[in-house]
This record gives sequence, structure tokens and C-alpha cells, in this order.
Amino acid sequence: MFREVSINNLPGCCVFVGANGTGKSSLFYLFGFLREALTYNVKQALAKRGGFKEVVSRGTTGPIEIELKFRDLEATSSKVTYLLVIDQVKNRPVVKREVLNYRRGRNGGLRHFLDFSLGKGKVIINDKDSGKAKEKSQEEKLVSEDILALNGLGQLQRFEIARELRHFIENWHMSDLQISEARRINQSAGYDEHLSSSGDNLALSAQSLHGQYPDKYNEILQKMAQRVPGFAAVEPVIENGRILLKFHESAFEEPFQSWQVSDGTISIFAYLLQLYDPNPHSLLCVEEPNNQLYPDILMILAEEFSLYAKRGGGQVFVSTQSPDFLNGAHLEGIFWLTKKAGYTQVHMTGEEQLLKRLVEVGDLPGALWTEGFFEGAHP
Repeated sequence: MFREVSINNLPGCCVFVGANGTGKSSLFYLFGFLREALTYNVKQALAKRGGFKEVVSRGTTGPIEIELKFRDLEATSSKVTYLLVIDQVKNRPVVKREVLNYRRGRNGGLRHFLDFSLGKGKVIINDKDSGKAKEKSQEEKLVSEDILALNGLGQLQRFEIARELRHFIENWHMSDLQISEARRINQSAGYDEHLSSSGDNLALSAQSLHGQYPDKYNEILQKMAQRVPGFAAVEPVIENGRILLKFHESAFEEPFQSWQVSDGTISIFAYLLQLYDPNPHSLLCVEEPNNQLYPDILMILAEEFSLYAKRGGGQVFVSTQSPDFLNGAHLEGIFWLTKKAGYTQVHMTGEEQLLKRLVEVGDLPGALWTEGFFEGAHP
């Protein structure tokens, strides 16, 4: 359960670790909630999670307050801050406050690009002007008090920052791969741009990548050959209107169907499809990728997630309870979660001098976690 938590200086690849119940999944739910609130509305995003009372911190009556800071947006060279406050009015969820601000130039004053409350507010209309032009804004009214101004303004060409931020958030993806779902056979051929959250469109996604981006697909096969003993290829085929994945091994002439190969092979293939997606997500949140994988593969998988961020594919957040996965992560990107008086606390390993010194002399993060150096976050 989160209450007054701040996480700063997030690198491209972040790994969140902690005991059961410390809030790893809740952190990822936050990003999914914000994406759905933007795409649809606050009421629908809350209803999917049991309503306002199930989302607000236990022991409080609200409001729900989320503040995000963004950097490296193309529309501005300065950091952008987005504040969203959600509350209840007459038992209805409403956007109590929504503010998007940034500084105009390196030494300029703080600009409230948009500032809305209960469906009404102001937006700057001469945002592209430079120099000392007087700031101009106009009043706007939304059709409902539970929708975000960022959604509406972000669809208009002239509001560059809102448009870019809206697209950035809508492109977030929550991955919770389920092997049973990934083995499913689609009943019809078609097209799907990304692997779904559960992986139930694995064959469809592979077929799409194979047909549209063969070089990327071959790169994935090369990675698979390095990671899976005896692996030769994965071939997406259409038989009787169904998309099937056929796995080829070097020792056998006949291919294997998806239900005949190991959970680990399916998992690695699915994660590589995500990590080498030609249209990557701006934020990829992956829950427990250590499931179904052998320990000696986990360090390599952690490196692949880090490479995804370094290639500019997007930011990646990973939750894990695996010391082996943690051994492949960079110390400055590891955050550990604990609980104090029932609420989640977040700690950054890169700020702990003892941990830094131990890693510098050869200790691995996963081993330090197992030995209890991440106080309160025992595996």
C-alpha cells in the first residue's frame, strides 16, 4: 500500500525487488491505472479496480494524488511535471485538479500549460511563441468532470507538449506473461502490432513481426539460438485458418508445436518479441519474468532488459523475487521495497555506500540481497 512515496532519478532500466506484499504489483498497477484513466476516463479506470475506496490508500479517505516528472520530450528541452488529483464528490469520482507545467527556457519561469479542476480550466494557446511574448491562455470546459484534459488537448495538433505526453502515456505496456495463455492457438489469422499483456496472441504477434520486419525476427532467432540449447528456429504458419508456432530443433527433423516445448522456451521467445519490438513501448512494465526460467538464463535476461533501454527502445521496469535475475542488474537501477506501519517504503541501492563498495569488489546484487544487505526486503 502506497502513501506519500517518492521515487527519484529513475534510470532507463529499473528493477524492483522485495518480499511478498511489499507493493511491487501495486506500483505497476499505478501506471496501468493512469494509462486507462487517460485513454478512457477516471471512473472506468477506478471501476476496473473495485472503485475509489479500493484504490485510495487504506486508512484514508482520499484524495488520490499522482505526480510524474518527465524529461527528454521532443516538444521541450525542460522537465515537464504532470499532477493529477482524483477525489469523490457526492460519491462520484472526479478530477479535482490536473496541472501540466514546465519552465520556458533554461532560466525561464514556471508555466502552467494546463490547469483544470472539476472539468473546467485554462490552457496556454501561444505555447510555440518565443522571446518575451505575453502569455495567452483561454478557458475550456470538458464534457465531464471525470475525464482528463490531457486526453482532449493531446489530440489537437497545436498543443505539442500535451500531444506528446498523451502519446507517451498511452504507449505504456504492462506485461504479466502467462504460459498457459501464450500456448493458446488463435482461431483466425490477422494482425497484431504488440504482444499482449498475458501473451495470448504470441503466435499472431510472431507472424506479424515475421512478415513485416523479417530482419528483426531473424535477430530474435539468433538470440534464441544463443540462449536455448539445440534451438534452430520458430516458424509461424497458418493451417486451417489458425496461426501455429512450430519450433525446430537441430536434432530432429519434425518441428514441435507450442504445447510440446518447455515453459522456458516459450517465455524467452515471448520476452524477446517484446524487447525487439520495432515499435517499442515508451514504458514496459514486466512482472516476475523469472517464472518458468532456469536460473542460469535469468542473468542473461536481465542484461537483455538493460540493453532494451540502452538501445532507446523505452524505459523498462521489472519486478522480481529472483536473486539470479538481480545478479544481472545494475546496482544503480535496483530499488527495494519494504513496509513500515503498513505502508510501502522505496529504497535505492545506488545510494547505499556499503552496497556500492561491495559490488565494486566483486559481490553480486542478488547475493547481497539473499544475505540480508537489503534491509527489510528478504527474498
